[in-house]
Amino acid sequence: MTSQPSSTKYVIEARIEVDGLVDKNDVVGAIFGQTEGIFSSDLDLRELQRTGRIGRIEVQVHAQGDRVVGKITIPTSMDRFHTALVAAMVESVDKVGPYSARVVIEKIEDVRAEKRKRIIERARAILLEWEKKRVPEVDEALKELEESVVRARVVNVGPDNLPAGPDALSSEEVILVEGRADVINLLRYGYTNVIGIEGVKIPYSLEELLARKKKVIAFLDGDRGGDMILRELARRVRIDLVARAPHGREVEELSMKEVAEALASAVPLQEALKRIGAHVEREQPPVEEGQRELIGKLVEEVEGNLIAVGLTEDMREVFRVPVSELYQRLSAGDEVRYVVFDGVVTQRLLDLLRDRGGTYYLIGARLSDPLEVPPNVKVSTFEGIKRLA
Repeated sequence: MTSQPSSTKYVIEARIEVDGLVDKNDVVGAIFGQTEGIFSSDLDLRELQRTGRIGRIEVQVHAQGDRVVGKITIPTSMDRFHTALVAAMVESVDKVGPYSARVVIEKIEDVRAEKRKRIIERARAILLEWEKKRVPEVDEALKELEESVVRARVVNVGPDNLPAGPDALSSEEVILVEGRADVINLLRYGYTNVIGIEGVKIPYSLEELLARKKKVIAFLDGDRGGDMILRELARRVRIDLVARAPHGREVEELSMKEVAEALASAVPLQEALKRIGAHVEREQPPVEEGQRELIGKLVEEVEGNLIAVGLTEDMREVFRVPVSELYQRLSAGDEVRYVVFDGVVTQRLLDLLRDRGGTYYLIGARLSDPLEVPPNVKVSTFEGIKRLA
């Protein structure tokens, strides 16, 4: 009679294949027999079962023609090191009776982690049900009333209908935040010159909305998502100052005092980029009318076709090759100044052109992130070119 672990922590699950017809008792016998004596007696499977550190070894097998496949399950109350050791011992079994066998550990499940997950999910459900039945306190009722008033003050601006405060367009200074919830929180504290950009993908209309503003402040969450949005904003629009929520916090959850402190601590854009280990320059596509028209046509030709086209300074075509050959062609030192290609503008391409004389323009499908752009290289995306059309 074997005992189950008093408190199961992990469950080892393995797959077994045997080149012959055997039953589950043969498999169990092989596991005990071929692991016996490998280590000290304390690590013998029978001793581990007797002391309750592993439970009953469950085996399920079924025949597939003249061979057998099955599943081995072993519960254990030991730590991760000893559990992994038992798993490796079981995986060393290579025979069942006279037949060759193969055992592969498929997974080791952390039973406690699953239990914690179920408890948290149940606690969330209990709390939700509790909140539905609970009578709001006076201060909560007032807060709900306040929120309803604040929400009513949110307006939509621009062709992308961005959420904003009522003074966002008329004010000479504007605060950019990540989303609608951030706009609502700042409106609560009297900041009416706010615009929410609604995600990492910066709307094309934002640059036009900000064109006549004297000061633009980006006020972003203190997490990786905020870092990503900062990089993208830096490429697409003019930013004067950057304010961040405290590390791990979101703008929508800040108190009035925390909002004021964050805005008072705003730093110039390049300093904010330096703090997250990034140096980003805005897209600088070719601006001369003749160049713009030709490059726009090339974008239409290469987009979706994985083609790269190289042009000289006077816009004469030098090469037209698959994108996979672009780095090699640029390495050859041709008199190329413009490259339009259906690929990603990477740091590797920029580093290749960094120390060369003259100015280079790289127009790709998209930009890698992060990207350090050397002074002699101007970068743009297909979308950036299309906006100039």
